[in-house]
Amino acid sequence: MIDYDVVIIGAGPGGLTAGLYCSRAELKTICLEKLTPGGQIANTERIDDYPGFLSIGGSELAAKMLEHSRKFGMELAMEEVNSIALDGRYKVVSTDQNRYRCKAVIACTGGTPRFLDVPGEKELYGRGVSYCAICDAAFFKGEIIAVVGGGDAAVEEGTFLTKFGRKVYIIHRRDKLRAAKIIQEHAFKNDKIEFIWDSVVTKVNGQDKVESISLKNSKTDSESTLEVGAVFPFVGFTPNSGIFSSLVETDEGGYVLTDFKMETSVPGIYAVGDVRKQLCKQITNAVGDGTTAAVAAGKYIEEHFA
Repeated sequence: MIDYDVVIIGAGPGGLTAGLYCSRAELKTICLEKLTPGGQIANTERIDDYPGFLSIGGSELAAKMLEHSRKFGMELAMEEVNSIALDGRYKVVSTDQNRYRCKAVIACTGGTPRFLDVPGEKELYGRGVSYCAICDAAFFKGEIIAVVGGGDAAVEEGTFLTKFGRKVYIIHRRDKLRAAKIIQEHAFKNDKIEFIWDSVVTKVNGQDKVESISLKNSKTDSESTLEVGAVFPFVGFTPNSGIFSSLVETDEGGYVLTDFKMETSVPGIYAVGDVRKQLCKQITNAVGDGTTAAVAAGKYIEEHFA
């Protein structure tokens, strides 16, 4: 058993920010990451909505965040967390390699967009395939854009994308939307939006960037090609809350519920970023959450372990 003041799970922007603030407060802190430091931003080609940088590569921003966190003493271990358990006042975080006992846990485990799972989708991710309209809409100004899905997120994001694209197709596998009526009404009134019903995307086409998508009508089996410069799938998002969903309160979608301190239903366990229920999924949200959770964790440790 290895002892720490704080164990952070996930080295995305929220986790690295939490690590910076915890270690700067002279708390013995380790951040556990199963893949790549930086999380999803490490796979993002360009970011132009992070304050202070007019444009910066995702991997570069991730490296800067990691360097800053380590400057104050945060440790980083490339280990996948399997479980979180309670041990009296302490928490025990287990990986395949080690068991860490700590006074507070900050979970920054993020989430995963649900993929279409069609050829070309992963190959063209970041080159016309995007899962975040707020992040990437400006890159496709004047383009024809496809949105896939029929729920609130798909229709809302489709409407948002009309501010940038000259035409937005919303492709839905059924003949009616699942989105709230008021969201539907706004979309139906928008001259830039055209709906393609009863259809699924079977392939994303292009060499260096998205050039078109292949469609199949689910009722007639007819196939067609739609020329677009970008495709935004909004067919769901899964928060990575499995390792502690039985320990803390979550909503029906699996998002962790927190209070204004980012504290979960279990005192001393905090959730940051995309894994918790919130309005936006942005780098700046995660950074703010990480700051709040780190400050709150410090106060919790002072009060309960003095």
